[in-house]
Amino acid sequence: MVDPAATPDAEIVPFELYALRYATHAGRAAKDNFLHADPHESGADLDYYVWLARRGEEVIVIDTGFGADAAKARGRTLLRDPAEALALLGVDAREVPQVVLTHLHYDHAGTLGAFPAARFHLQVDEAGHATGPCMCDPKARAPFDVENIVAYIRSLYAGRIEFHRGDREIAPGFWLHAVPGHSAGLQVIRVFTERGWVVLASDATHFYANMERRNPFPVLFDEAALIRGYSRLAELAPSLDHIVPGHDPAVMRAYPAPSSALEGIVVRLDRQPKLSWEELSR
Repeated sequence: MVDPAATPDAEIVPFELYALRYATHAGRAAKDNFLHADPHESGADLDYYVWLARRGEEVIVIDTGFGADAAKARGRTLLRDPAEALALLGVDAREVPQVVLTHLHYDHAGTLGAFPAARFHLQVDEAGHATGPCMCDPKARAPFDVENIVAYIRSLYAGRIEFHRGDREIAPGFWLHAVPGHSAGLQVIRVFTERGWVVLASDATHFYANMERRNPFPVLFDEAALIRGYSRLAELAPSLDHIVPGHDPAVMRAYPAPSSALEGIVVRLDRQPKLSWEELSR
């Protein structure tokens, strides 16, 4: 479904699009990654990314990751601060004008203070959920970090949050799409690049295999909505090979690095993947 007000593709200057790996979590079992896990199946590591869309001087960062305190508290391995990762591509986090928060879980909405000039884009339903009565339940609030939410509230009172309800084009060739399920107000990102439209799924599918098997990651808000979201991802993308999952280490194998110095740290999602969706989802 295409919005009739959308900018025609022929008129859009494409973005460069990058995934930046900033942390990892090794030693996971299958039950840690799949809601309906086979106990005989081994698990896979979980990688953590922030993303960058760049078009000349125009810069949009997607998610802000987490820092050292959250890594220590949750037993994750922090490889580099998200701001340090962005600096490897010549981007100063202090000057970034726009940041999209796909949702407010701890690993996507930490380090807000590293982006003092940014306006943050967020779905209304995510804001209401993260600060509402559902947070009385310890299990529901477990994926959130209270200090991140406090930082979000401070940004709100500073007039730096732009709320969205559903799908929205925030720049020619850059769309937000509401795909709830993993969280109440998850939004995925659709970016126009040299290889066409690329969909950053964030946690709408953590791994290629979650979507391929219709077997969700076990941290979720609404299982039925999350599974419906897999079909929505497929509708938004020209092909499955244009969908990028949010935490799969295979992303680093699938796409080329911008340079040999950035191997294993940054990949270009605006380039054709070296492996197919079928190969990556095994």
